[in-house]
Amino acid sequence: MLAGSDALTQPPRAVRARSYAVIVVTAALVVALDHLTKWLVASRLPIGGQVWAGAPVSITHVVNRGAAFGVLPQFQWLYLAVAAIVVVYILLAGHRFGTTWYRQMMLGFILGGAISNGVDRLFQGYVVDFINFHWWPVFNVADSAIVIGILVSILTFGVRPRTA
Repeated sequence: MLAGSDALTQPPRAVRARSYAVIVVTAALVVALDHLTKWLVASRLPIGGQVWAGAPVSITHVVNRGAAFGVLPQFQWLYLAVAAIVVVYILLAGHRFGTTWYRQMMLGFILGGAISNGVDRLFQGYVVDFINFHWWPVFNVADSAIVIGILVSILTFGVRPRTA
């Protein structure tokens, strides 16, 4: 058999276990990085405080009670419900998305971002945003992971790994 076709020779349980391992480890890394960076910003900058103000990318401490870009802060319960649905769906059906490492990692990015922002919304009532490009709304690592996971998943949808 050719390299990269190991999924075809492994029992389905082993494939599923490997898929979940990649998804969960990736998600855990996203959650850890997101919470570490949010903690660093929140513990060192007052709300509205900024570092590298004149640079193309700066760090700006923003509290976001809404969805993306602070939209509709009154629907906090809806954002928590969506995060919970995404988490449950990925955990129940994520192994079906594909056995390639990049698809599993992208699910891990989405899962980690949903968990991290969901935990913040549940326990704090808001998320800390801090990455500021000055021409785009301020965002955080979890937001980035979700967007990257979705974009790469869409761009690679239907693409099959080469076996020859």
